[in-house]
Amino acid sequence: MRGSLWHLGQSITRRVAQADKKAAARRFFASEADLKKTVLYNFHIAHGGKMVPFAGWSMPIQYKDSIMDSTVNCRQNGSLFDVSHMCGLSLKGKDCVPFLEKLVIADVAGLAPGTGTLTVFTNEKGGAIDDSVITKVKDDHIYLVVNAGCRDKDLAHIEEHMKAFKSKGGDVSWHIHDERSLLALQGPLAAPVLQHLTKEDLSKLYFGEFRIMYINGALCFLTRTGYTGEDGFEISVPSENAVDLAKAILEKSEGKVRLTGLGARDSLRLEAGLCLYGNDMEQHITPVEAGLTWAIGKRRRAEGGFLGAEVILKQLEEGPSIRRVGFTSNGPPPRSHSEIQDEKGNNIGEITSGGFSPCLKKNIAMGYVKSGLHKAGTKAKILVRGKAYDGVVTKMPFVPTKYYKPS
Repeated sequence: MRGSLWHLGQSITRRVAQADKKAAARRFFASEADLKKTVLYNFHIAHGGKMVPFAGWSMPIQYKDSIMDSTVNCRQNGSLFDVSHMCGLSLKGKDCVPFLEKLVIADVAGLAPGTGTLTVFTNEKGGAIDDSVITKVKDDHIYLVVNAGCRDKDLAHIEEHMKAFKSKGGDVSWHIHDERSLLALQGPLAAPVLQHLTKEDLSKLYFGEFRIMYINGALCFLTRTGYTGEDGFEISVPSENAVDLAKAILEKSEGKVRLTGLGARDSLRLEAGLCLYGNDMEQHITPVEAGLTWAIGKRRRAEGGFLGAEVILKQLEEGPSIRRVGFTSNGPPPRSHSEIQDEKGNNIGEITSGGFSPCLKKNIAMGYVKSGLHKAGTKAKILVRGKAYDGVVTKMPFVPTKYYKPS
């Protein structure tokens, strides 16, 4: 548990260090009164939520149960997360696909309507500005969600490029969904519980797919996706219906689906081998180095046409100099910034996320090492508080994923 909490604190601290100090102080360490609150804030308090500042928002890190128990319950039963701090937006217009393809590595044109993918917004050097799940609703409508901590820079980046694109006659506009809230329902009970609240057949909605449908009487955007490695959904709901929907989900699960905070969310995503922007991906890390080569569409590899394409396509051809890998280790859990050494004591990389896995009952971590030392089974030393402990490169995900896909 301490590993996860510590890690969460580190992620906040690390992002703060990168930002302008005054703005960062305002955004992350603001007084309670300055923090933004989701529409579920009072609902969290009523359910024993322990609120902490996160990316300018007051968010629950945990509820009455421990982070350990909460993590295990998600995989055994289910979890409901308030992720309304994240930013949902729609791009519309007949040129919204070619516009977005200038900014991300995905083959957006190749997506069938009603499907989506994880992608990365890149900069001119091929580094990651943010990761995002994007969905092609229709050929002239893209729905995407960006990270709360990256909202301001992402929106400024998109807006700057949109102005240039429109000045050349491109047809694209946007709408930021500040009138909606976002809930994530994850775990084996996610589909059976949600099915009670909608007439649509959820067994026909597979991982990565999107539908607009009525849930608990409210018109929602439903994506079968998540950040835990489990089957589940992200539900964009009109804010005035969010509390009722959360109540209905908890009620229909008969107490088995629990409200879950940022602490367990972090443990779950680490067990699933998923990146946290600001820790495992940053402005100077490319998608290839981050192990997200699969997210670069085949057509995009051939044609390029996105920011930083020269750097990324060269890395695809020649291989990157560093790679993101998983580790298991002995001793205390590795921390963000823990040094990784080879068996002779030479520096070979750095841990970016680490903690004790509540489900596997052992230390897990991810980080970057020099290429050639990234093969599973490679032995290493990981420094924690100045002392070296045995570690070994391990395939990710650490916990098998259970995404709902056609058999």
